Amino acid sequence: MAMIIDVGRSSDCEVKSSVATVFLDRDGVINRKMPEGEYVRSWLDFEMLPGVAEAIGRLNRAGKSVFVVSNQRGVALGYYTNEDVDAIHNALQSTLNANGAHVDRFYFCPHDRGQCACRKPLTGLFEQARAEFPQVEPRTSVMIGDSLSDVEFGQRAGMRTLFLAGAAETRRAGAEEAARLADSSCASLAEAVDILLQDEK
Repeated sequence: MAMIIDVGRSSDCEVKSSVATVFLDRDGVINRKMPEGEYVRSWLDFEMLPGVAEAIGRLNRAGKSVFVVSNQRGVALGYYTNEDVDAIHNALQSTLNANGAHVDRFYFCPHDRGQCACRKPLTGLFEQARAEFPQVEPRTSVMIGDSLSDVEFGQRAGMRTLFLAGAAETRRAGAEEAARLADSSCASLAEAVDILLQDEK
């Protein structure tokens, strides 16, 4: 099963109704994605994207729950361990805390393809969040991610989906399809939060 640890946008991006819960992919949304085939193995590899701490802090102050849901296939491949992922998330949480922000819970899937029900685009991580936080509902949740699997995950769970295009050099195959399928496309997490909160005023 997926591991859980407890730790402490552009003009065409539109979210129209009240949102209570925001699900975020990690690599490519919170931190700079490694080139295809490479992995964030430790905190030394982790480079937070500009504006992310401020964006998450704004969600916190607006009363939104913030969950990170990520596939960590590198664990299954033996490149790093569950404990390494926990250490990265603890360091990230400390950095966010220092900037007046926090993630409510980190969920990740350490499995390879076809080994589980929690590897996105399957919805196991969403179901884990709902089991732990019964107030989470698809109709008041948003998934923000930078890959086709993120968009499909959100749609399968019944959530609104926002696609972040990200840097061209690290964009995965399927990005065009993800942009087509998502409810909206945004340039960055900061811009997505701008629009999300503006629409609720």
